[in-house]
Amino acid sequence: MTNASDSVLLAAATVEGGEGLTQHVRTGRHQFIADEPVARGGADLGPAPYQLLMGSLGSCTAITLKMYAEKKKWDLGRLVVRLKLIREPAGERVERVLDCADTVTPEQRARLLEIAAKTPVTLTLSRALHIDTRFASTEPPDSTGPTQG
Repeated sequence: MTNASDSVLLAAATVEGGEGLTQHVRTGRHQFIADEPVARGGADLGPAPYQLLMGSLGSCTAITLKMYAEKKKWDLGRLVVRLKLIREPAGERVERVLDCADTVTPEQRARLLEIAAKTPVTLTLSRALHIDTRFASTEPPDSTGPTQG
């Protein structure tokens, strides 16, 4: 059993049901709506729970990498984090692709990948699912264009 003094509250939210599948989410002083797409019985008034999960992971990744780069005085340019949550027979996994300025060296990119693997939300989620992270410039060219996620 865990001692209460060993516990640290990382986040809290209150979710109240609305019309249909719409959910009203309050966390701290922020409020927003979560919902399911119409195809899944919702009204699509807000992001679906898995979309919120990917938004949380991507935000944590971007914030952590930006803070690290600022500390090192590295210019990342415009950092973009693209994520996909994929269900496979073996379980769920996340593909996370980082994109930043071409001026970021291969050594800096390698270090940023190490840091991305250690972000707080990554560590929480990786206890339950596998998260692959790579830079966009290391992907083979895709003739179909960027994928929305």
